[in-house]
Amino acid sequence: MKMTEENKAVKPSLTEEDVRLLIKRKDDIEEQIKAYYDMLQTAGVGMDAPLVDGEGFPRADVDLYKVRTARHNISCLQNDHKAIMVEIEEALHKLHATARVKQDKDETKMEVTEPAASLPTPFALVDAVTQGSPAFQAGLRVGDEIIEFGSINTQNFRNLRDIASVVQHSEGKSLRVGLLRSGLEVHFNLTPKQWSGRGLLGCNLVPHHR
Repeated sequence: MKMTEENKAVKPSLTEEDVRLLIKRKDDIEEQIKAYYDMLQTAGVGMDAPLVDGEGFPRADVDLYKVRTARHNISCLQNDHKAIMVEIEEALHKLHATARVKQDKDETKMEVTEPAASLPTPFALVDAVTQGSPAFQAGLRVGDEIIEFGSINTQNFRNLRDIASVVQHSEGKSLRVGLLRSGLEVHFNLTPKQWSGRGLLGCNLVPHHR
């Protein structure tokens, strides 16, 4: 059934609360993924360890049903996470565009989306994120501009070794990461930890040059 002009007129516009709800859903998904990963780590199998012994028989030292269920649920949740991250990015784009249009229509109103005046200057740029890594699970994306990384901010940042030091001393601990994405400031919680790939984050940062 086609949407009538009247229906289009009453369609609510995207709000910051909508974006916050999307981010809350993302956080809930990440918590579920973490819980399943922790269960697999406790069982000593992870995502890839074989579930049969050297002779090809099912392992008797693990709960095969729970492990298979956890692995399946992680795969499904990771797909949900990718979808929600796309939805969040699109919502941020729309919200930013709406704010800019509103600003253009009324020049006398306070400017709410002027990066140069209100947003911190980024000091690092995310140029690679490996799927399934801690950085990926936290929600980081290529192109994100870092303005806060744990105790590192725009005022005390000297070089990327500062960030490396924070990561090395924060294994297993949640770090607050602030970034600029699509002209808006967003914050995530990132926990450096061992995973199937290299390093504790699974992403690559480079110095930001404006």
